[in-house]
Amino acid sequence: MRNFALEQYLSKWEFTARYHLTASDIESMKLSDLLALACADDRAAFDRQWLGYTETCGHIELREEIARTYENMRASQVLCFAGAEEGIYTAMRVLLCRDDHAIVVVPNYQAAETVPLDICEVTGVPLDEHDNWSLDIDRVRREIRPNTRLVSINFPNNPTGAVVDRSRFDALIDLCREKGVYLFSDEVYRLVERNQDVRLPQAADVYEKGLSLNVISKAYGLPGLRIGWIACSDETLLARLEAYKHYLSICNAAPSERLAIIALRAREQILARNRNLVNHNAEQLDVFFGEFPEHFEWRRPDGGCVGFPRYKGGDTDRFCEDLVEQTGILLLPPKIYRSELIDTPQDRFRIGFGRANIEAGLAAFREYLASPNGG
Repeated sequence: MRNFALEQYLSKWEFTARYHLTASDIESMKLSDLLALACADDRAAFDRQWLGYTETCGHIELREEIARTYENMRASQVLCFAGAEEGIYTAMRVLLCRDDHAIVVVPNYQAAETVPLDICEVTGVPLDEHDNWSLDIDRVRREIRPNTRLVSINFPNNPTGAVVDRSRFDALIDLCREKGVYLFSDEVYRLVERNQDVRLPQAADVYEKGLSLNVISKAYGLPGLRIGWIACSDETLLARLEAYKHYLSICNAAPSERLAIIALRAREQILARNRNLVNHNAEQLDVFFGEFPEHFEWRRPDGGCVGFPRYKGGDTDRFCEDLVEQTGILLLPPKIYRSELIDTPQDRFRIGFGRANIEAGLAAFREYLASPNGG
């Protein structure tokens, strides 16, 4: 397998950088705060949780709560994983073989490209940075081959935060249905859009060959629980994914499953808190980038808690590396989002705005830009 450049870079800096301004999750909470949201019965269930193996597909109560976040899914149409990455890896390994072809939107989370590239031929379809990172459905149609098995999308997108408009999403569903192609839809940032009007349906709800990937890590801000899932109406396919999971995590951690049940039952409170934080931080970034138009080009993303601003000062990789080495401010440089499939912008970096106290990091960023060596 190719090196996971994104995770390697974060492994080097994530826990040592003073200001984590590229986090892809939303500020988490303490265990005691999450338990405070639980009803008496759920707290008692957590206290008496047996620490043995759990069902490979996930605890039935957990899958029932997940199914309630969809319009048309049942618990039997949900398969749990140890985070979203295991779901991506498993789906690609099960759905694709050497003679297949896959289409992936670019930019995207690295594994969406590199895992299928290890299996079969892959074509990248670019999001148009000059049109708010829109997706050209006609371009997708042109790239479909007789052996195309899967199209992979991610909205709200990582790293751009873009959400494709509903008409294009519907057109993509129609195209996949016409061609008999699976649609793998990474929806981990759904529910934290800036405007609810742009929120897309979940692929599994509207397409019989749609796979909806989600996780408790991003919109819910609980990455330490390591609970992800795929929802799909094709239960035969889910059984194949479950069989593959037997070679990976086998099952999820029992305490994490019980805590995820509590979180999902309190989801409206958690999501309201997280949306407020993300929207507040987005406003802080609007102000910050507005102060430095000579350095940056910025547009507030449609959803999620990451954005992809342009740096106007030259070598953006060097800029990001100097910044973290000199100030402890961590951004993700463009080299992390280089693609083997198509050219990607090399003057953009990923910034995250889901964590609390963004003001401290931005104050340090301002000080750096005002210094003789800054910018």
